[in-house]
Amino acid sequence: MHLKKTTDVIKTILRQKESEFSFFNIYFQDESRFGLMTKSGRSVTSKGVKPVCPFLQAFENLWLFGIFSPVNGEHFLLELPNCNSDNFQIFLDQFSALNPQEFKIVFLDNGAFHKAKKLVIPDNIALVFIPPYCPELNPAEKIWAFFKRHFANVLCKNLDEVSNFISNKVKELSYSTVVSTTRYEYIDFAISNCF
Repeated sequence: MHLKKTTDVIKTILRQKESEFSFFNIYFQDESRFGLMTKSGRSVTSKGVKPVCPFLQAFENLWLFGIFSPVNGEHFLLELPNCNSDNFQIFLDQFSALNPQEFKIVFLDNGAFHKAKKLVIPDNIALVFIPPYCPELNPAEKIWAFFKRHFANVLCKNLDEVSNFISNKVKELSYSTVVSTTRYEYIDFAISNCF
């Protein structure tokens, strides 16, 4: 996303909402699927020895909806059974209820369910869509890469075990990790010119 355009979008929203809200924050949102299909990853073995890892081929999965602030590392993650507009509404409503005095500027991709007509966007949230086919502009993708690195070669026999793995990783996710992972140059530029 162009540096100036991001800054202009944020400034416009701030001007429109400054009389209603005292606090503002920027977030990046995305979803990721975690399931029973074992993902292969790197392993350490002796030279010349092919690694052997347990493997399960199953097609059950769950979805992790996440939102991350490059400003202060605030984050909110919610595990849901499907990735659709109904579950996105649940996610938005629960995220809105956290710190309701804060106005949340949320950058996200152009998924069809993000733009569903039946969605009711809470009053303290503004959705800003990243240009299509540009996942590299969404730093939430880097958080998923962090999770998936640890999920490689992990054998989960059921979705409860997947859920437990996710819960443990979410507990380990610190504010400083979120900031250092998500604060891209264009975001840093926008933050320094808007706040």
